[in-house]
Amino acid sequence: MNLAEAKARITITNLWQHFGFDGEPRTSTKCPFHEDRSASLSIRADGALFNCFAGCGGGDAVDFFRLASGLPHAEACRRFLALAGGSTVVHHPRLPPPKPADVGAAQAERRKTWPTLAPGIGQPEALAALAELRHVSSEGANLMDARGLLGFGRWMDSPAWFVTDSANVNAQARRMDGQLWGGIEVKALTLPGSRAAWPVGAPEAQGRPVVLLCEGAPDLLAAHHYIHAHGRAQDTAAVAMLGAAHGIPADALPLLAGKRIRIMAHADPAGIRAAARWAEQLETVGAAVDVANLAGLLMADGSPVKDLNDCTRLDPGQTTELETLIPL
Repeated sequence: MNLAEAKARITITNLWQHFGFDGEPRTSTKCPFHEDRSASLSIRADGALFNCFAGCGGGDAVDFFRLASGLPHAEACRRFLALAGGSTVVHHPRLPPPKPADVGAAQAERRKTWPTLAPGIGQPEALAALAELRHVSSEGANLMDARGLLGFGRWMDSPAWFVTDSANVNAQARRMDGQLWGGIEVKALTLPGSRAAWPVGAPEAQGRPVVLLCEGAPDLLAAHHYIHAHGRAQDTAAVAMLGAAHGIPADALPLLAGKRIRIMAHADPAGIRAAARWAEQLETVGAAVDVANLAGLLMADGSPVKDLNDCTRLDPGQTTELETLIPL
């Protein structure tokens, strides 16, 4: 029996039960490989692939077995083949979650695999292509690039654009052609070792009293589009939480203390819940917070606006609705 035949017999769902992990192996669930306070693990419906958006890694059933067992790759493959063949395999007990210091050191080590990112200023064609892809102005993309929140490079053998910041602890990649990442079937990949809950752009918000707090990389780009369009580059920053499931970490909250913050919530239940949770956290550090309401806005094709990036394709008859998008 070879590995392909073994993977046809054993899914990640089977392995979840084999190792006795808590919870259920679903498309959104808590990762068993780190102390997960939010559902940062995604398992494909057929149980063939997984990905941890908090940086533990991803792959197929063999990769899952290797992470769960803690075995070297070659030995993990041998044990996986034995398990698929019905031979007796020692069940590895679930280890306790690693200590925070150990997690931090491991994440820092994985961050060494990040690609060297080129700023858009040296790649005007890539910057222009991204602006066209996401329907934002070149000036908005240039502003985000100038603030150090945007980079270009390759990931998984594909040209990609990345969001990150000067903290250098969280980065996410999206393909330049707008397509899904092959095999994992997601548009955004959090790079290994990332602190996925870190609000990208929070360090760069220092010195600017107004903040647009967004959800996701496309909305971060759209926020810079509107900051430029409204002539607010001097006093307004844009910050992004890269996922509605995350809370703002305690050590990031002081970076946003006392500011005037408008949360650009996604118009879905998860986005609305996240906005309420972030507002509650921000108010504990003296921020003045409100949540933008995009309900009722339509794009030029008649479909409802779901997020800030959709607003860049707003029905021309509704553009006046955005005149007060950025608070004073």
